[in-house]
Amino acid sequence: MSWNEPGGGGNKPRDPWSGNDQGPPDLDEALKKLQQRINRMFGGSGGSGGAGGSSGGGKVPGALLGVIGAGALTVWALMGFYQLDEQERAIVLRFGKYTETLQPGLQWNPPIIDEVVTVNTTKVRAASFREVMLTQDENIVEVSMSVQYVIDDPEKFVLQVRDPEISLQHAAQSALRHAVGDTTMDLVLTEGRALLAIEVRDRLQGYLNDYGTGIRVSKVNIDEGKPPAQVQGAFDDVIKAREDEERVKNEAQSYANGIVPEARGRAQRMMEEANAYREQVVATADGEADRFKRLLAEYEKAPEVTRERLYLDAIQTVMSNTNKVLVDVEGGNNVLYLPLDKLAPAADASRQSAGGSSRSGLSESALRQITERVTEELRREINNNDVRRGGR
Repeated sequence: MSWNEPGGGGNKPRDPWSGNDQGPPDLDEALKKLQQRINRMFGGSGGSGGAGGSSGGGKVPGALLGVIGAGALTVWALMGFYQLDEQERAIVLRFGKYTETLQPGLQWNPPIIDEVVTVNTTKVRAASFREVMLTQDENIVEVSMSVQYVIDDPEKFVLQVRDPEISLQHAAQSALRHAVGDTTMDLVLTEGRALLAIEVRDRLQGYLNDYGTGIRVSKVNIDEGKPPAQVQGAFDDVIKAREDEERVKNEAQSYANGIVPEARGRAQRMMEEANAYREQVVATADGEADRFKRLLAEYEKAPEVTRERLYLDAIQTVMSNTNKVLVDVEGGNNVLYLPLDKLAPAADASRQSAGGSSRSGLSESALRQITERVTEELRREINNNDVRRGGR
């Protein structure tokens, strides 16, 4: 039963340290009893210090020390095991001296003796910088840059330089100032930033290789380039004026691109027309000359017939281009007027009533009627003139 269960000694609770109502036992006595029990477990005497007791008194036996030592050695050995991931490398320092570089996998190194520094060689790290500096044309610009890098050589990264990332920052600032100092402000602020980033990356990698930092720069970005805030207003005015200049140039070039081809087209058209007119005149002249030669040959064969034919052709050409005819009567003072434009509709109406089918011009019957009417008018006019002369 429990130590404080009532019974046997009355209703008074029992003391766990003694069987009576005395005070708590001596601490030294309790330790001695515990030591004796441990000694008995490992084969020692259970005496408290008499002649037949242990000669060691308060000393720990050698067997206990061996167990404790074995346990400590086991714990020490287990603490030396660790796992390296695929992206990690480990630098081993034995008593502060570099020993080896460990590859991924399960590894063991004696604790306390070896110091293991684990480095991630695939992680892409980034650092950002913002600097105010002078350009080649002595203008002040503010440039912000970001650098992405990885650890390429873990041994150099851990052992060669005390603080590689601080060295990276100093080298990046130096490379950026050197590259901007060789570039004009316009290139830094506009389309030259890509070339500037390439130049900074190459120069920065050269610095890091010379320092032996074990860092490989993967990419450099020029995030922003702008003038300082103190001159931002004036710079905006300059940019606006430059944009206006480019706009006017583009408008002028566009106008020139529209006018010049059109003028060249008109000039080419005029040249083609002139060449065509020349060819036409030359061809017409050649044709007229050839016709004249042929006509001359016919005229030499039959002069009277040719002369009459030329006359009739000339009269036909003249008469076909006019609708009014004036006839000078021989021996009279009156001029006969024949309105062919008036006679033609009447002749055409009579032709239609007679069953003519042509509507586009005068048929042979219509011409015959007009000729008869003209002849009748001429005879009547001649007779009238003869009568007037006889009366006088």
